[in-house]
Amino acid sequence: MTDDSAFANERVVALAGGVGGAKLADGLARVLPPGALTVIVNTGDDFTHYGLHVSPDLDTVMYTLAGIAHPVNGWGLADDTRQMIEMMKRYGDEAWFGLGDRDLATNLLRTHALANGWSLSQITHDLASRLGVTSHLLPMSDMSVATNVDTIEMGILKFQEYFVRHRWQPVVKRVLYEGAESAYPAPGVKEALETATMIVICPSNPVLSVEPILRVQGMRAALEARTVPCVVVSPIVAGAALKGPAAKLMAELDLEPSVIGIADYYGRLIDGIVIDNEDSASSQHIKQPSLASNIVMREVTDRVRVAREVLAWNKELMR
Repeated sequence: MTDDSAFANERVVALAGGVGGAKLADGLARVLPPGALTVIVNTGDDFTHYGLHVSPDLDTVMYTLAGIAHPVNGWGLADDTRQMIEMMKRYGDEAWFGLGDRDLATNLLRTHALANGWSLSQITHDLASRLGVTSHLLPMSDMSVATNVDTIEMGILKFQEYFVRHRWQPVVKRVLYEGAESAYPAPGVKEALETATMIVICPSNPVLSVEPILRVQGMRAALEARTVPCVVVSPIVAGAALKGPAAKLMAELDLEPSVIGIADYYGRLIDGIVIDNEDSASSQHIKQPSLASNIVMREVTDRVRVAREVLAWNKELMR
């Protein structure tokens, strides 16, 4: 059994969104002591659907940390059913966003709480606690931030319309972060960054999942003012995204879809980048320090292995 006592006194902050981010966050949570991990989650993809406040990234991270996420999709709940969606279709609705029946309960409770004066961070804490999550799960902001994409074929689309309804096929000209400039970090976000002993940017889409977090007031400045190492785990392996549209989107926005492009995108916000062994030859072209490893996380054991390597390397960067 691996000894994780070397990480016993760490306070780690992870920036995450989507399935890739949730996987590494889960690995970190399994390696670190309870309560030592704070995950700041993208809420730029939150939207209102059938009158419900849906927080896809928050729920993906929450379900993953609780050990109840769908084992294949990575999003939604394991063994969930789709009877509600099937009934919607019977009524003639397109039902393009697949909320599961038990997933619906999460969104009903969240919407009810928000309507009764709770903040998003308060209801997130309550739901996560009831699912047994011991890490601190924080939305990036309690205020509304909406990621929209301006496409060549269809004009401006809300994120979920682009990502789910149109399966991220339209060509993107630019990405908009509506409301980010006036949004403040959720309670606990800046405090977590200020007291962290290390910061990890998970292998999430840099433009769609991490950039919305950085656009919230003071977040980029807080990272730039850090006094502890910050490393990113690349979401790109051998020029392709591990999941989702990261490589396609980066190319459309004239960003290099490679580990070099990821390192350049974050620039001085990071002190190092963890890349896959397949990209080890690119390390000589990366300005920041890099660590090559097997970063593909197919099983829970992979998540734990990558988390240990990231934490150990982060400690080395402190010296």
